[in-house]
Amino acid sequence: MAFQKVVISGVNTSDLTVLKEEEKIALLREIRETGSKEARDKLIQGNLRLVLSVIQRFTGRGEDIDDLFQIGVVGLIKAINNFDLSKEVRFSTYCVPMISGELRRYLRDFNQIKVSRSLRDLAYQAMQAKERLTAKLQKEPSITEIANELGAKREDVVIALESISDPISIYEPVYSDAGDTLYVLDQIRDKDTMESWLGELSLREAIQELDKREQNILYLRFFQGKTQTEVAKEIGISQAQVSRLEKSAISQIRSAAK
Repeated sequence: MAFQKVVISGVNTSDLTVLKEEEKIALLREIRETGSKEARDKLIQGNLRLVLSVIQRFTGRGEDIDDLFQIGVVGLIKAINNFDLSKEVRFSTYCVPMISGELRRYLRDFNQIKVSRSLRDLAYQAMQAKERLTAKLQKEPSITEIANELGAKREDVVIALESISDPISIYEPVYSDAGDTLYVLDQIRDKDTMESWLGELSLREAIQELDKREQNILYLRFFQGKTQTEVAKEIGISQAQVSRLEKSAISQIRSAAK
């Protein structure tokens, strides 16, 4: 399918210009030095054909072309924000994986969780508003500032942005120390489940064989439902140490159960 002579997201693709590499670099320098909105808009417009060329790889799956184009532009904006002028890399070479990555994340999340078109549109508008405000304020804007920029309710913006955020696995590592990895699962309160699990073990003798600190950690974690972070603060050791001691104690209990 040829996209060069169609209208996508209100953009007539036949009118798009293509910038030379030296023009792109000059605009990037102007953006970095002055924060020029005009230079930023010109750089975005001058790379929309690149976005079109990348989204062709992701068509044919029933996705809306307008959606793919808007997501591709988000990837382009991220590339503009993160490009390092000190590296000897062509801007277009840097852009392609950024745009592709944004599209892959979108397609992955879209296939898992269906989000309404109006909610997605608000989320993309909020992301674009965030980019504008960041350039204007020279700091990351708050949700309230983004909502005010859009003339939308704060809670609607929060819901919209949450709807397109990447789902996180409970087995996602969040910290690692000397080979002991902490996962999202370790930060979750689940008092009922863990109390039930310990109750089913019914190994009071094995628990009594543990030292007092290990017993205390198990009590705080599985009977009071505290997270490893909360336990660490209460008994005055690091979270990594809590994780090690907890795993060691559970291993001893399981060994006793065999």
